[in-house]
Amino acid sequence: MAGAPKSQANTQDAYIAGAIKRGVKVETGNRPGLMPGGENTFASYGLPWANASNTPFRLYKHWVHEGGISTPFIARWPDGVRGRNTLTNQPAHLIDIMATCVDVAGARYPTTVQPMEGRSLLPAFQGRPIQRTDAIYWEHEGNRAVREGKYKLVSRHPDRWELYDIAADRSELNNLADREPATAARLAGLHDKWSARVGAQDWTTVQTSRMPTGVQER
Repeated sequence: MAGAPKSQANTQDAYIAGAIKRGVKVETGNRPGLMPGGENTFASYGLPWANASNTPFRLYKHWVHEGGISTPFIARWPDGVRGRNTLTNQPAHLIDIMATCVDVAGARYPTTVQPMEGRSLLPAFQGRPIQRTDAIYWEHEGNRAVREGKYKLVSRHPDRWELYDIAADRSELNNLADREPATAARLAGLHDKWSARVGAQDWTTVQTSRMPTGVQER
């Protein structure tokens, strides 16, 4: 894909190389005559529209800037959600769904499996703060982020960390990393500990090991 970020271009190259090796003809490009959807197509609505779709947030799916991870969570539970047609801006994560289900059901989470990571959203349903005692973390193909309170530390692989005050700058336009280095370093340390605990792997190493023979990194 012309103009695609390096990691995205590598993914496309690896897919095409693997398909060719299997004897599959792959059609690429975003053009009216190409019907997308089949496994032998590699099409999308393109980088400009992907950015435009998330205005005013930065980037889109695959990245962990706000344009890539922020989506509304809509809950309908007449007997459990206090107040209809109300909004709360408390940050939550997919990992909170399990905790919410366990809490609402009055169930006991088993101790023989991976410890539960999330926090129940039930307080938010009832107009109260979510009882979150830890930061929220992301890692997706080398793109990293950690959110604690109003601060979000985020990196687009392989770039350096960026720091934003999400309460004041939801569009992530004013990088505070150089002005608040202590905060950036502390959050980076939290992300390092989380990565080690959950086994997040270095994306450059993973990418290199999975790349088919003969595919060159751009």
